[in-house]
Amino acid sequence: MTFNDLGLSTELLRAVSDQGYSQPTPIQAKAIPAVLEGRDILAGAQTGTGKTAGFTLPLLQRLSAQKPARGPRHVRALVLTPTRELAAQVGESIATYGRHLPLRSTVIFGGVNIRPQIQTLRNGVDILVATPGRLLDHVGQKTLDLSKVETLVLDEADRMLDMGFIHDIRKVLALLPKQRQNLLFSATFSDEIKKLADGFMTAPQLIEVARRNTAAEAVNQVVHMVDKKRKRALLSRLVSTNNWRQVLVFTRTKHGANRLTRQLEQDGISAVAIHGNKSQGARTKALADFKAGKVRMLIATDIAARGLDIDQLPQVVNFELPNVPEDYVHRIGRTGRAGNAGEAVSLVSIDEHKLLRDIEKVLNRKVSQVTIEGFEPDPSIKAEPIQNGRQKPAGGNKNNSRRGGSSRPKNGRNASESPARTGRAAAARPKTSCVG
Repeated sequence: MTFNDLGLSTELLRAVSDQGYSQPTPIQAKAIPAVLEGRDILAGAQTGTGKTAGFTLPLLQRLSAQKPARGPRHVRALVLTPTRELAAQVGESIATYGRHLPLRSTVIFGGVNIRPQIQTLRNGVDILVATPGRLLDHVGQKTLDLSKVETLVLDEADRMLDMGFIHDIRKVLALLPKQRQNLLFSATFSDEIKKLADGFMTAPQLIEVARRNTAAEAVNQVVHMVDKKRKRALLSRLVSTNNWRQVLVFTRTKHGANRLTRQLEQDGISAVAIHGNKSQGARTKALADFKAGKVRMLIATDIAARGLDIDQLPQVVNFELPNVPEDYVHRIGRTGRAGNAGEAVSLVSIDEHKLLRDIEKVLNRKVSQVTIEGFEPDPSIKAEPIQNGRQKPAGGNKNNSRRGGSSRPKNGRNASESPARTGRAAAARPKTSCVG
């Protein structure tokens, strides 16, 4: 099957061809025709398999084929994402594939000045990509009208629920017309996701191209058992002996990311951290430098696990296992994308044995364990409890729907929203499928 077989317009086929793609991925082959038919869709696939283009391409076609109402432009399609970098990625996809169409789109998220966003919205847009917090900021300031929305897309809805956005989602749903098309795309499905879908979708078509919560087959996974205090030394050894040039490393906490970055720099390995406490400019520069090869290692917290799209990223390292096993799938999904091979290495101490078992239950398989000579675990060391890595609302406010901070600040910045994604990596790659 090629994109020519999916019923896409000449303008969209031209844009796809401009990017060097010819064949749709499985999720695209199933989702694009269904979206074009106007059906509600509940779709899931492994991360890195092209879900974004699975809704972007048919969404652009439907909007361009239907003439908008006369008068000022109103938002006709709304795409909600949990993080800033994912919002930026979706916005880039819409701009790329809609370049030959007379449609306007924009992206809004917190952490940046709201005034330019207000002016853009006043000028009128057809497609709006937004994070929930900043979207509701605009609604509160009456700078955004959602009464004309024809299509709603929830991208990575499972992450939105995990980050505590369920109340914001319900507020947004109440602002939209009852008659609309609803698309829910996610890397994983949970019972909570299906419950959410039942509340606002009409007879949705279920599309799954892989078992729930599966990791990409192109990713080679390995575990190195090592004492917690020796993890950094082992990581430095792996980087040096294997000559790793581009490595994405995950830690549980922001403090841990900063500490590891300093230690690696002391070892002579260029590294930079990216997490919620960094300024927007610092996060954007960190990601850009990593993609450009100016630094070898990007140290990130789980907030960066969604939306990071780095062409041909060869290695992901779990310096610490996540508390939530599904987050492991999203972490290692940053490599092995678009059919490329990738490697995911996890450094596991005795404290994390239960976390590893939980991950293997989700994967429904054992992860290969390899002990590195000279880094064998000390059997006399006893396991210590691991604090829950999920952030709690500041001050213990149980009614706060957002984890990791108090209610939305006056400038609209949402503490849960993560840094914006920069442009795609410059390195060329052969492209046959997996758009977006």
